[in-house]
Amino acid sequence: MRELLKIAVIDGQDGGIGRQIVEEIRRRIYWDVQIIALGTNSMATDSMVKGGANVGATGAGAVQIAAPKANLILGPIGIIAANSMKGEVTEAMALAVVSSPARKFLIPHKKSGITISGVDESLDTGQLIEKAVKLIEVLYYEEKFGGR
Repeated sequence: MRELLKIAVIDGQDGGIGRQIVEEIRRRIYWDVQIIALGTNSMATDSMVKGGANVGATGAGAVQIAAPKANLILGPIGIIAANSMKGEVTEAMALAVVSSPARKFLIPHKKSGITISGVDESLDTGQLIEKAVKLIEVLYYEEKFGGR
């Protein structure tokens, strides 16, 4: 039996980006994964669980407990910035994410107020999510699990 890959998806507000990430992971990745939806609020958590996450938890405590145990963390770029997402990301949440040994895949978002030099700004959020999940597929499926 293969080792279960633990993927934490973190989002806030209505959970729309997180849900897109969860749905794309479910569409593209074919090995055993556990998707943990971590919402800054219950609406975000619920949206990601409805999108296919195995389990969901809400709030700073949930992020602080789950982030160090995850193999991968995905979410909008704001999850590493305290007070982002209209103040929903606490300092404790941001610190838990950046301190986690998990590999992070962050999705730039125009509304975040954070500009990343070199990111193709012609790509929409869905395309950026697709690129991130494809990269996970290559890095973790082919390298860690020996290809298809």
